[in-house]
Amino acid sequence: MNDLDKQDNWAAKMRARKPPSVGLDWRPDNTLNLSLSGDWARIFKASGNVSVSNGLMAQAAILGSQGKRTDQEATNFVTGYVDAMAPQDAAEALLLTQMAATHQATLMLARRRNDAETLPQQDAAERALNKLARTYAAQMETLKRYRSKGQQTVRVERVNVESGGQAIVGNVETGGACRRTG
Repeated sequence: MNDLDKQDNWAAKMRARKPPSVGLDWRPDNTLNLSLSGDWARIFKASGNVSVSNGLMAQAAILGSQGKRTDQEATNFVTGYVDAMAPQDAAEALLLTQMAATHQATLMLARRRNDAETLPQQDAAERALNKLARTYAAQMETLKRYRSKGQQTVRVERVNVESGGQAIVGNVETGGACRRTG
């Protein structure tokens, strides 16, 4: 199967799969009703248990809300982001939820900075925007390290080989049988 066939296969699967979605509705008793639709399997499986998945959904539901005004698009962005990043466990699901929230806040502050009318407003928005952008980068690095299970690569930039010495260039592995000569 060539790369184009793989891409077509992936695109067909994505068209057939309905992404997770949340409907938000305030009830007369002042509780927020969440109605779920779409394929939540990735998020539910990663969450590990019902309490974690319910907590993630409830927290995502109130992102961008003020009082009883909720932002269904913001909620669905968060669930879509978490779903698209395919979390493998609860720690990844939680971190990805934070990353989506950080991303939303970053863009909100970018807009606020552009709309600022005074220099103090611009400075405050810029400082907060900077902090959030650095936070997102740190979260991405944390996710990368977590997914690699802490494996690190050491790269030597400079090697000096004295006259008569030898150097090995490439991967060096130990193990296997040793053969004696002489």
